[in-house]
Amino acid sequence: MKLLEGKVALVTGGTRGIGKGICGQFAKEGATVVFTYLSSEEKAKALQAELASFGGTVLAVKSDASNFEQTEALVNQVVEQFGHVDIVVNNAGITRDNLLMRMKEEDWDLVMDTNLKSVFNVTKAVQRPMLKQRSGSIINISSIVGVQGNAGQSNYAASKAGIIGFTKSIAKELGSRNIRCNAITPGFIETEMTEVLDEKVVEEWRKSIPLKRGGTPEDVANAAVFLASDMSNYVTGQVVSVCGGMLT
Repeated sequence: MKLLEGKVALVTGGTRGIGKGICGQFAKEGATVVFTYLSSEEKAKALQAELASFGGTVLAVKSDASNFEQTEALVNQVVEQFGHVDIVVNNAGITRDNLLMRMKEEDWDLVMDTNLKSVFNVTKAVQRPMLKQRSGSIINISSIVGVQGNAGQSNYAASKAGIIGFTKSIAKELGSRNIRCNAITPGFIETEMTEVLDEKVVEEWRKSIPLKRGGTPEDVANAAVFLASDMSNYVTGQVVSVCGGMLT
Protein backbone atom coordinates (compact mmCIF):
# COMPACT_ATOMS: atom_id res chain seq x y z
CA MET A 1 0.00 0.00 0.00
CA LYS A 2 1.26 3.47 -0.87
CA LEU A 3 1.92 5.89 1.98
CA LEU A 4 -0.83 8.39 1.06
CA GLU A 5 -3.37 6.08 -0.50
CA GLY A 6 -6.94 7.18 0.22
CA LYS A 7 -5.90 10.66 1.33
CA VAL A 8 -6.88 13.96 -0.28
CA ALA A 9 -4.14 16.60 -0.38
CA LEU A 10 -4.42 20.31 -1.13
CA VAL A 11 -1.20 22.09 -2.18
CA THR A 12 -1.08 25.83 -2.79
CA GLY A 13 1.28 27.11 -5.47
CA GLY A 14 1.84 23.73 -7.06
CA THR A 15 2.98 24.47 -10.59
CA ARG A 16 6.72 24.92 -10.09
CA GLY A 17 9.68 24.36 -7.80
CA ILE A 18 9.02 22.91 -4.36
CA GLY A 19 5.25 22.87 -4.84
CA LYS A 20 5.53 20.89 -8.05
CA GLY A 21 7.92 18.45 -6.38
CA ILE A 22 5.51 17.91 -3.49
CA CYS A 23 2.57 17.35 -5.84
CA GLY A 24 4.60 14.78 -7.75
CA GLN A 25 5.64 12.80 -4.69
CA PHE A 26 2.13 12.92 -3.23
CA ALA A 27 0.68 11.60 -6.49
CA LYS A 28 3.26 8.81 -6.62
CA GLU A 29 2.30 7.83 -3.07
CA GLY A 30 -1.36 7.46 -4.03
CA ALA A 31 -2.92 10.71 -2.83
CA THR A 32 -5.68 12.57 -4.60
CA VAL A 33 -3.92 15.87 -5.30
CA VAL A 34 -5.54 19.28 -5.69
CA PHE A 35 -3.09 22.07 -6.43
CA THR A 36 -3.60 25.77 -7.02
CA TYR A 37 -2.14 28.14 -9.58
CA LEU A 38 -2.51 31.86 -10.23
CA SER A 39 -1.57 32.69 -13.79
CA SER A 40 -0.32 29.95 -16.10
CA GLU A 41 -3.33 27.78 -16.89
CA GLU A 42 -1.48 26.00 -19.69
CA LYS A 43 1.36 24.98 -17.36
CA ALA A 44 -1.13 23.91 -14.69
CA LYS A 45 -3.12 21.71 -17.05
CA ALA A 46 0.07 20.13 -18.38
CA LEU A 47 1.17 19.30 -14.84
CA GLN A 48 -2.27 17.93 -14.03
CA ALA A 49 -2.00 15.53 -16.95
CA GLU A 50 1.56 14.56 -16.04
CA LEU A 51 0.67 13.75 -12.43
CA ALA A 52 -2.49 11.89 -13.42
CA SER A 53 -0.27 9.49 -15.36
CA PHE A 54 0.76 8.02 -11.99
CA GLY A 55 -2.73 6.58 -11.76
CA GLY A 56 -4.44 8.86 -9.27
CA THR A 57 -6.82 11.81 -9.36
CA VAL A 58 -5.25 15.25 -9.86
CA LEU A 59 -7.05 18.58 -10.09
CA ALA A 60 -5.63 22.02 -10.88
CA VAL A 61 -7.66 24.97 -9.56
CA LYS A 62 -7.04 28.66 -10.21
CA SER A 63 -7.17 30.31 -6.80
CA ASP A 64 -5.37 33.09 -4.92
CA ALA A 65 -4.40 31.83 -1.47
CA SER A 66 -3.94 35.41 -0.24
CA ASN A 67 -7.65 36.05 -0.88
CA PHE A 68 -9.87 34.90 2.01
CA GLU A 69 -13.07 34.42 -0.03
CA GLN A 70 -11.32 32.53 -2.85
CA THR A 71 -9.67 30.24 -0.32
CA GLU A 72 -12.95 29.40 1.42
CA ALA A 73 -14.50 28.61 -1.96
CA LEU A 74 -11.51 26.40 -2.85
CA VAL A 75 -11.73 24.32 0.32
CA ASN A 76 -15.51 23.99 -0.07
CA GLN A 77 -14.97 22.75 -3.63
CA VAL A 78 -12.44 20.14 -2.49
CA VAL A 79 -14.71 18.83 0.29
CA GLU A 80 -17.78 18.77 -1.94
CA GLN A 81 -15.95 16.98 -4.75
CA PHE A 82 -13.89 14.48 -2.75
CA GLY A 83 -15.72 14.27 0.60
CA HIS A 84 -12.80 15.22 2.82
CA VAL A 85 -9.40 16.90 2.97
CA ASP A 86 -6.64 15.12 4.87
CA ILE A 87 -3.46 17.01 3.99
CA VAL A 88 -2.77 20.68 3.37
CA VAL A 89 0.55 22.09 2.18
CA ASN A 90 0.78 25.85 2.46
CA ASN A 91 3.45 26.43 -0.16
CA ALA A 92 2.37 29.59 -2.03
CA GLY A 93 5.12 32.18 -1.78
CA ILE A 94 7.00 34.97 -3.52
CA THR A 95 10.05 37.17 -3.00
CA ARG A 96 10.43 40.92 -3.48
CA ASP A 97 14.00 41.36 -2.27
CA ASN A 98 15.56 44.70 -1.44
CA LEU A 99 17.40 46.49 1.32
CA LEU A 100 14.97 47.96 3.84
CA MET A 101 15.89 51.54 2.94
CA ARG A 102 14.85 50.86 -0.66
CA MET A 103 11.91 48.56 -0.01
CA LYS A 104 8.53 49.85 -1.09
CA GLU A 105 5.51 49.45 1.16
CA GLU A 106 3.69 47.49 -1.54
CA ASP A 107 6.58 45.00 -1.72
CA TRP A 108 6.31 44.43 2.04
CA ASP A 109 2.54 44.03 1.88
CA LEU A 110 2.56 41.74 -1.15
CA VAL A 111 5.10 39.34 0.41
CA MET A 112 3.26 39.27 3.74
CA ASP A 113 -0.11 38.66 2.07
CA THR A 114 1.16 35.96 -0.29
CA ASN A 115 3.47 34.17 2.13
CA LEU A 116 1.86 34.60 5.55
CA LYS A 117 -1.76 35.68 5.23
CA SER A 118 -2.29 32.82 2.79
CA VAL A 119 -1.32 30.36 5.53
CA PHE A 120 -3.94 31.89 7.83
CA ASN A 121 -6.57 31.82 5.07
CA VAL A 122 -6.05 28.19 4.10
CA THR A 123 -5.62 26.86 7.62
CA LYS A 124 -8.77 28.63 8.83
CA ALA A 125 -10.73 27.28 5.88
CA VAL A 126 -9.61 23.65 6.33
CA GLN A 127 -9.98 23.74 10.10
CA ARG A 128 -13.72 23.09 10.03
CA PRO A 129 -13.72 19.91 7.88
CA MET A 130 -10.66 18.60 9.71
CA LEU A 131 -12.31 19.19 13.08
CA LYS A 132 -15.37 17.27 11.91
CA GLN A 133 -13.30 14.30 10.79
CA ARG A 134 -10.99 14.62 13.81
CA SER A 135 -7.86 14.20 11.73
CA GLY A 136 -5.57 16.09 9.39
CA SER A 137 -2.00 17.09 8.64
CA ILE A 138 -1.13 20.74 7.91
CA ILE A 139 2.35 21.35 6.49
CA ASN A 140 3.63 24.90 6.18
CA ILE A 141 6.60 25.68 3.95
CA SER A 142 8.80 28.20 5.74
CA SER A 143 12.52 28.80 5.04
CA ILE A 144 15.85 28.84 6.85
CA VAL A 145 15.76 32.57 6.10
CA GLY A 146 12.89 32.71 8.58
CA VAL A 147 15.21 31.22 11.21
CA GLN A 148 18.48 33.05 10.61
CA GLY A 149 17.46 36.09 8.54
CA ASN A 150 19.16 37.40 5.41
CA ALA A 151 20.20 40.88 4.35
CA GLY A 152 17.94 42.24 1.64
CA GLN A 153 15.09 39.89 2.56
CA SER A 154 13.53 41.45 5.65
CA ASN A 155 10.02 41.08 4.24
CA TYR A 156 10.57 37.45 3.18
CA ALA A 157 12.31 36.58 6.46
CA ALA A 158 9.53 38.14 8.52
CA SER A 159 6.86 36.23 6.60
CA LYS A 160 8.68 32.92 6.94
CA ALA A 161 9.43 33.47 10.64
CA GLY A 162 5.75 34.25 11.14
CA ILE A 163 4.87 30.90 9.60
CA ILE A 164 6.94 29.13 12.26
CA GLY A 165 5.17 30.90 15.12
CA PHE A 166 1.81 30.24 13.49
CA THR A 167 2.64 26.56 13.03
CA LYS A 168 3.53 26.03 16.69
CA SER A 169 0.40 27.84 17.85
CA ILE A 170 -1.95 25.86 15.60
CA ALA A 171 -0.32 22.60 16.69
CA LYS A 172 -1.28 23.46 20.28
CA GLU A 173 -4.78 24.61 19.34
CA LEU A 174 -5.74 21.59 17.23
CA GLY A 175 -3.67 18.75 18.67
CA SER A 176 -6.49 17.51 20.92
CA ARG A 177 -8.56 16.86 17.78
CA ASN A 178 -5.80 14.77 16.17
CA ILE A 179 -4.90 17.55 13.71
CA ARG A 180 -1.15 17.97 13.29
CA CYS A 181 0.66 21.07 12.11
CA ASN A 182 4.35 21.16 11.19
CA ALA A 183 6.69 23.39 9.21
CA ILE A 184 9.47 22.62 6.77
CA THR A 185 12.37 25.05 6.41
CA PRO A 186 14.11 24.46 3.09
CA GLY A 187 17.63 25.73 2.58
CA PHE A 188 19.18 26.42 -0.83
CA ILE A 189 16.91 24.47 -3.15
CA GLU A 190 17.79 24.50 -6.84
CA THR A 191 14.65 25.31 -8.82
CA GLU A 192 13.62 27.42 -11.81
CA MET A 193 14.15 30.49 -9.62
CA THR A 194 17.82 29.70 -8.97
CA GLU A 195 18.56 28.99 -12.64
CA VAL A 196 18.73 32.72 -13.30
CA LEU A 197 21.55 33.18 -10.77
CA ASP A 198 25.18 33.41 -11.82
CA GLU A 199 26.76 29.95 -11.75
CA LYS A 200 29.67 31.27 -9.65
CA VAL A 201 27.21 32.49 -7.01
CA VAL A 202 25.45 29.12 -7.01
CA GLU A 203 28.76 27.28 -6.67
CA GLU A 204 29.69 29.42 -3.65
CA TRP A 205 26.39 28.48 -2.04
CA ARG A 206 27.08 24.80 -2.68
CA LYS A 207 30.55 25.04 -1.14
CA SER A 208 29.11 26.59 2.03
CA ILE A 209 26.70 23.69 2.57
CA PRO A 210 28.03 20.72 4.59
CA LEU A 211 26.59 18.24 2.08
CA LYS A 212 28.24 20.27 -0.73
CA ARG A 213 25.20 20.50 -2.96
CA GLY A 214 22.00 22.39 -3.34
CA GLY A 215 18.79 20.62 -2.48
CA THR A 216 16.17 19.44 -4.95
CA PRO A 217 12.40 19.92 -4.77
CA GLU A 218 12.19 16.16 -4.21
CA ASP A 219 14.33 16.49 -1.06
CA VAL A 220 11.70 18.78 0.41
CA ALA A 221 8.87 16.68 -0.99
CA ASN A 222 10.17 13.57 0.76
CA ALA A 223 9.98 15.37 4.10
CA ALA A 224 6.46 16.49 3.22
CA VAL A 225 5.44 12.90 2.44
CA PHE A 226 6.64 11.84 5.88
CA LEU A 227 4.73 14.63 7.63
CA ALA A 228 1.62 13.94 5.55
CA SER A 229 1.64 10.20 6.17
CA ASP A 230 0.67 8.10 9.16
CA MET A 231 4.38 7.55 9.84
CA SER A 232 4.42 10.94 11.57
CA ASN A 233 1.28 10.46 13.67
CA TYR A 234 3.12 11.59 16.82
CA VAL A 235 4.87 14.57 15.23
CA THR A 236 3.32 18.03 15.57
CA GLY A 237 4.48 21.57 16.23
CA GLN A 238 7.89 20.79 14.79
CA VAL A 239 10.18 22.60 12.35
CA VAL A 240 11.94 20.19 10.01
CA SER A 241 14.96 21.72 8.30
CA VAL A 242 15.79 20.39 4.84
CA CYS A 243 18.95 22.35 4.22
CA GLY A 244 21.92 20.02 3.78
CA GLY A 245 23.28 21.13 7.14
CA MET A 246 23.24 24.91 6.58
CA LEU A 247 21.74 25.45 10.04
CA THR A 248 24.09 23.04 11.80
